[in-house]
Amino acid sequence: MTPHLPTFKFENEFSLKGELVVGVDEAGCGPWAGPVVAAAVIIDQDLFDDELREGVKDSKKLVRSKREDVYKKLIIHPSIQYGIGEASVQEIDQLNIGKATRLAMARAVQNLNIEPSFALVDGIRAPELKMRVQTVVKGDQQSFSIAAASIIAKVTRDYMMTILDEKYPCYGWKNNAGYGTKIHHEAMKLYGLTVHHRLSYAPVKALLERAG
Repeated sequence: MTPHLPTFKFENEFSLKGELVVGVDEAGCGPWAGPVVAAAVIIDQDLFDDELREGVKDSKKLVRSKREDVYKKLIIHPSIQYGIGEASVQEIDQLNIGKATRLAMARAVQNLNIEPSFALVDGIRAPELKMRVQTVVKGDQQSFSIAAASIIAKVTRDYMMTILDEKYPCYGWKNNAGYGTKIHHEAMKLYGLTVHHRLSYAPVKALLERAG
């Protein structure tokens, strides 16, 4: 089965109606540690070149080195305007990951330098935004704006976890980005939990209850 490749189909559908369209996606719903991060991206199609067109796709479809290379091109490219938003571990534990993710998405849109009039959001649940919103299932495989947002969100979060890894090297966050790998799990059992662990997540909660 041929995988979906992103296009400007969704963006064009709404921009033809006079809307300034932003694509929104998140990174970090699954990890046991660290914030959830979202990005909001507006693309000027007149400046979007073939090199980016070939490189921008769902961040999960790119190996880390390629994803970081595309990210570096995206954040300085004249066709791209973007905003970053995050929700903290405390907000994840207090609200639940779904609500925290939508909060991060709303913050990403708020952090844009210009205000869009229409948002394309990856997934099935929309964040609360001032503008109209269209959710797109597997949007990072279908929309260039959402795909670009997925790359920027993922690499931004990976960088955050690499910085945290310098303070907490035993958990392997530089390589696993806080996901529940064997190294991470074993380190949690040996060294305990940090303020960056999501206490509401079942594997983390189980260790906390066992220790207490």
